[in-house]
Parts: sequence; C-alpha cells; structure tokens
Amino acid sequence: MQCHHLSEIHDVTPSAKGCEECLKTGSKWVHLRMCLTCGHVGCCDSSPNKHATKHFHQTKHPIMQSHEPGETWRWCYVDNMEV
Repeated sequence: MQCHHLSEIHDVTPSAKGCEECLKTGSKWVHLRMCLTCGHVGCCDSSPNKHATKHFHQTKHPIMQSHEPGETWRWCYVDNMEV
C-alpha cells in the first residue's frame, strides 16, 4: 500500500516548544508530534489528551511527524501507515 497524501507535506515551523494545547492548560504529555501540513505540535496517543490525533480529526491534515529529538518517522492518519 502507498500513501497518497505526501503532497500535503509542507515546510513548516513548529507552532510551540511543546504540545500547544497542553501548554495552555498546564497538562502533561508523553511524546510530541508535529503536523506536516501546518506545523501544529500536539501530544501523542500515549498522552492523556491525545492532541495530535484530535488535531487530525479537527483539520483532516493527514501526516504527523515525531517531534522528538533524533526521531524522523512520519505517520499518515488517513492511510494508517508510516510514510
């Protein structure tokens, strides 16, 4: 299977130094993900609030990349696969 959303990847700047929503509410996160369409930084699904996945459901921006030091993997929510 091949991801058909690679054209939605843009050169983005991270929206925050941590999970954007968690920083506003004082919540904690486990790992960070960055949207490759708009740069939104959200927390992973192991975090209590799962803001990266919520961002996908709200915006339909398909591809997130790990925003952890040394990690470069990307995930397409639509195709449910690593890209």
